[in-house]
Amino acid sequence: MADIFERLTKNYGPLGQHRERAHGYYTFPKLEGEIGSHMQFRGKEMIVWSLNNYLGLANHPEVRKTDAEAAAQYGLALPMGARMMSGNTEFHEQLERELAEFEQKEDAVLLNYGYQGMVSIIDVLCSRHDVIVYDAESHACIIDGVRLHAGQRFVFKHNNIDDLEKQLQRAEALVSKQSDGGILVISEGVFGMAGDQGKLKEIVALKGKYNFRLLVDDAHGFGTLGKTGAGAGEEQGVQREIDLYFSTFAKSMASIGAFVAGDKPIIDYIRYNIRSQIFAKSLPMPLVIGNLKRLALLRSHPELKEQLWKNALSLQQGLKAKGFDTGNTNSVVTPVYMKGGVEEATAMVTDLRENYGIFCSIVVYPVIPKGHIIYRLIPTSTHTQEDIAVTLTAFEETKKKLDQGIYKVAEIPAMADV
Repeated sequence: MADIFERLTKNYGPLGQHRERAHGYYTFPKLEGEIGSHMQFRGKEMIVWSLNNYLGLANHPEVRKTDAEAAAQYGLALPMGARMMSGNTEFHEQLERELAEFEQKEDAVLLNYGYQGMVSIIDVLCSRHDVIVYDAESHACIIDGVRLHAGQRFVFKHNNIDDLEKQLQRAEALVSKQSDGGILVISEGVFGMAGDQGKLKEIVALKGKYNFRLLVDDAHGFGTLGKTGAGAGEEQGVQREIDLYFSTFAKSMASIGAFVAGDKPIIDYIRYNIRSQIFAKSLPMPLVIGNLKRLALLRSHPELKEQLWKNALSLQQGLKAKGFDTGNTNSVVTPVYMKGGVEEATAMVTDLRENYGIFCSIVVYPVIPKGHIIYRLIPTSTHTQEDIAVTLTAFEETKKKLDQGIYKVAEIPAMADV
């Protein structure tokens, strides 16, 4: 018989194997100072492209004032207990009403966290007789929710509507054998790694041919896309045809929590059956009141989204002008695709941080295939044109070093070496 802990600690995984050398620098780094486009990392000022503070609300003076006043008045304990039992307030219900109205839905229900929320939504919606059809590049919270699903699931190639239709045909053939089986299609509004929008308009069009419900995770589209900022559905003109619209407060709202919005009967069902909320403490009052303020600013200050897009387009166009591959992004998420291994990627990250003052996120194997590197830059409304110019120069110079093989090293440098 094996010891569970012994088995696990013999293999820490593809990322964990580097923990002793990487922790605190390449993994689990500590950014210090007020949240913004400039922060401190190990005593040095950095231009930061790694924070999902899209609209700059994290340190907006009205937000900070509301957060502080709510914390002073209510503390973090109120309300005590789960919403269903003793943790409900008028503020919670007000936030749900305003979110539903903003998303052109009849009702909405609050969730404590985005990741947990999506896993729980899939769980509460689907029985073992149902079939889930989902995009191959869905976020981990969707993948994990689907893995926990007791029934069948089919994956369709990323944003490939022809393949989606094939999977729908397979799903219909399966559920037709069971009287109480149905189909749930899941896509993202904006895919957070590549930045391309889900083909929601084309997916919705298939409803005329197939019987399914559509769940959209729009974490990166909420607040950044659409005329009012209501997200990818609004941007593509199909918001009302999305059956369940989900988003988190962790991106444009720079907060904690999430919500799902849809027709009142299904939201009521979720409200009374979603286990992660029924058996968990209610979202604390300062967060609820703070999120009300953030939503109000999102709705009343369109210039924040306009500035975000001005910065995003300036960054993306500048990268393309210098010959960088930014893929198919049609959102503010800005990926930069390069060739190289883990060792080259970490050496390049070190150079960008230590010699150029640029802090950004990097993705390598096993998240993506070996030999590839993706930098994911997250522009915000608080970045400046100078920030963008400095970053473009840094990327241009470090890309030359990468191509010349300067970053080829034997192993990941230790923290003490940088």
